[in-house]
Amino acid sequence: MRNLKLPIVIAVAAMLAGCAGMSDTQRRTTTGAGAGAAAGALIGSFSANAGKGALIGAGVGALGGYLYDQNRKSQGY
Repeated sequence: MRNLKLPIVIAVAAMLAGCAGMSDTQRRTTTGAGAGAAAGALIGSFSANAGKGALIGAGVGALGGYLYDQNRKSQGY
């Protein structure tokens, strides 16, 4: 587990730095896709299908992030 800390920190830092020039919609959709991919990979790993779970999770997360953004915009945020 100790060997995974540095790559995870680097990946998170790169992801956050890449969001600097994005619109709110792009940022929320990307965040949803990332969180969905992580959750999907975790759930998929229980059935030895982490890749497929990550792919499905990314799609569902991106859709969820986009819908969340549209809801926030309709509320005036």
